[in-house]
Amino acid sequence: MNRKPGAGRDMQDTTLPHASTPHETPSRLPVISVVTCSFQQGRYLEQAMRSVLDQGYPAFEYIVIDGGSTDDSAEIIRRHQSALAYWISEPDRGQTDALIKGFARARGDICGWLCSDDLLLSGALHAVAEFFSAHPEVMAAYGDALWIDAEGRLLRPKKEMGFNRFVLLYDHNYIPQPSMFWRRALYEAVSGLDPRFDLAMDADLWERFSARTRIAHIPRYLSCMRFYPEQKTRSRKAEGRREDGAIRGGADTFVARAFTSAALRPMARCLRIAAKALAGGYTARVPQEQLAWLEQCAAGEARK
Repeated sequence: MNRKPGAGRDMQDTTLPHASTPHETPSRLPVISVVTCSFQQGRYLEQAMRSVLDQGYPAFEYIVIDGGSTDDSAEIIRRHQSALAYWISEPDRGQTDALIKGFARARGDICGWLCSDDLLLSGALHAVAEFFSAHPEVMAAYGDALWIDAEGRLLRPKKEMGFNRFVLLYDHNYIPQPSMFWRRALYEAVSGLDPRFDLAMDADLWERFSARTRIAHIPRYLSCMRFYPEQKTRSRKAEGRREDGAIRGGADTFVARAFTSAALRPMARCLRIAAKALAGGYTARVPQEQLAWLEQCAAGEARK
């Protein structure tokens, strides 16, 4: 469905069946804000949105920012608008700009984002809420993820090591983005996402988080990440490497001053392999209930 520039509907003040006003839930569950950014992703958007809306978590708000798609994305969003805290479909300056707009609307205690081609696993928001409630000192935490293909079929699990800033900077951004959640106060303290980054905006945000606080690891699969040729990070690798370099250049650490980047990368890589092996990342198996959920999702997608 074609949308005129600037078209959309603000549902922010509507009483929502799937959302709660922050800090006003009777059970004192932390309110979780999830932002989905999308552009021309009608193929995946319905499933992504359903994976959030079907969580069954009683205290969340869901915000969808579409970049003025000309496929059926706006129609898909409109079908679920009564369950959204806010949505809009209008031209923007790309993914980071859309996310910045979304988080400017977020009022939850805990925040995270889900790209329109990824999925939240069943029970993810409950697991996130339980972890943050049990660890009030934790400001940011990430879980594990499953790699899936364009049709939603399992490729392999991505069971992760604990957070290591040196590995993040000098090997690669190994944190599964849709499995990362943080307290809104931390996001505001670091001034949020940096609009200069179009591909490595997540790695940049994690690096700035880690400069202020210890990032924790939730030992549970929380999301699914699609891996397919049209994926932005695959089709624009050279640009992504330049942005990664800019992040490393901005991290003025003693280690960075003492060694050259050529020496740091193999050191970080060796540390990464050892730490992931110790965490069971190379021998991980997916719980049967999550496999069954994923197979059900893939079957539903195939029937379309």
